[in-house]
Amino acid sequence: MTRTFFLIAGEASGDRLGASLMQGLAAADPDALFIGVGGPLMQAAGLESIFPMDELSVMGITEVLPRLRHLLSRRDEAVDAVLSARPAALITIDSPDFCLRVARRVKAAAPEIRTIHYVAPTVWAWRPGRAAKMAQCIDHVLALFPFESPYMQEAGMGCDFVGHPVVCDPVPSAEEARALRARHEIAAGVPLICVLPGSRRGEVSRLAPIFGEALRPVLARLPEARVVIPAARHVAGEVLAAVARWPGDPVVLDPREMSAPEAETEKRRAFAASDAALAASGTVALELAATDTPMVVAYDMNWLSRRIIKRLIRIDTVNLVNIVTERRAVPEFIGEACRPAPIAEALLETLTDGSVRAQQLSAARETMRKLGRDGPDPGLRAARAVLDAIS
Repeated sequence: MTRTFFLIAGEASGDRLGASLMQGLAAADPDALFIGVGGPLMQAAGLESIFPMDELSVMGITEVLPRLRHLLSRRDEAVDAVLSARPAALITIDSPDFCLRVARRVKAAAPEIRTIHYVAPTVWAWRPGRAAKMAQCIDHVLALFPFESPYMQEAGMGCDFVGHPVVCDPVPSAEEARALRARHEIAAGVPLICVLPGSRRGEVSRLAPIFGEALRPVLARLPEARVVIPAARHVAGEVLAAVARWPGDPVVLDPREMSAPEAETEKRRAFAASDAALAASGTVALELAATDTPMVVAYDMNWLSRRIIKRLIRIDTVNLVNIVTERRAVPEFIGEACRPAPIAEALLETLTDGSVRAQQLSAARETMRKLGRDGPDPGLRAARAVLDAIS
């Protein structure tokens, strides 16, 4: 009997997780069918997306409000599609503001449909009550981090730590890194800075000007340095426009000129070829750690969102490498601290101070080990957990 899985992802990191899970499910059940909402990686893995994923890639109160009516319409469309498909499981991937609203309506209308949420909510960081609320509509959780399972189980949900797919990404070789530099006429030995201003339009519009200004004093100190920007597909146009005013003759890797798998590979090669990265906060920190790329992390949001988050946050770091290792090896500049001058100072230190670089390398390798590197493939582990949960 053919089993159908309905998956929903709302942003690039979820698309990546969903694609890995789908590959694991397809390996275990070659006849499985996948429908739902996903991006290019999930579609390449066989998903039939009912509408474009990037319509859901909004964050922050002031960004969501103007699009609320459209988002509610998409929520209702997704609910109707799930109820029509009657899948073996509804698998929602991160993006809780949208995904859990869909799951709640599906569970109310069809309690027999198993609901699985991939990525535990960060109740250890803020709003701990979310776990109990989520348990009203979610049967099982797939956790990326080993310390999350007790929080979910205490709230009444099943939970499996499945590891993070980043640990099994192919790490580019030194030859591949040299080839990327050669393709873009960046000589060996020239400092290369990888800049990642986010995967959402709001992030790019806020962070790109700050990152561009932060690069000016760095390039004044290291005038031979170059800049490479692996743009996210649905904000590539905005990135190209923003970096036109940056110093350093930046090279933009435009994913629209490549297939989704090719773009992912090229991005990892850029990480491996770079001496340091300046990145928006998020999952990309793990991707950089996987390629042993030292980093500086910065993030800001609008004034209202910043005030609300500041009142709710329960931890003193948002960088995933710092959280997993319980160290503070990666410098971060969040909210009011996200200013060009201190970011530039930290980036220069990361580029030039050997002890700083050694501490980051140690933290990166510890992170990968704790998240499952050299263990079973996280996609397969997640797939097995899904199949166990629906059986």
